[in-house]
Amino acid sequence: MLKELDRAWIAGHIPHRGGMCLLEAVEAWDQERILCRASSHRAADNPLRSSGRLGAACGIEYAAQAMAVHGALLTPPAGSPRVGYLVSVRGARLHVPRLDDIDADLRVEAVGISHNENQVLYRFSLSAAGRLLLDGRAAVVLDAGELGSLSSSGEAP
Repeated sequence: MLKELDRAWIAGHIPHRGGMCLLEAVEAWDQERILCRASSHRAADNPLRSSGRLGAACGIEYAAQAMAVHGALLTPPAGSPRVGYLVSVRGARLHVPRLDDIDADLRVEAVGISHNENQVLYRFSLSAAGRLLLDGRAAVVLDAGELGSLSSSGEAP
């Protein structure tokens, strides 16, 4: 029987706590993709709000948290999750100006489209009630602190 992948489980597996843990639950996942649900975009105390609004670009943070949860789910039971850093967002398209006025829960999807030992490229999207709200691609570097600095030749010292 699968354990419930709810907000408490998510908060225990990503570096965000309290109001900054934006996701409500994992609805589905496999080796390539994750689908999460969120309702925090409607919360008046959402920490990403500015001037009483939650801009659509904040949806990138929702997607980044889904990517972090995906990484935690892919970690072998005896292992510890690798620390990921969002280093690039490309091709982001905002189809709405804000998220706080969306009545339905958000569906946050991230699909791994390429990866190697130290990085993962995801395609992500946020939708609600069948309507696409934003989408794009994001690159995540894993354990960046352990990679060391690159020399001018591009090779690790």
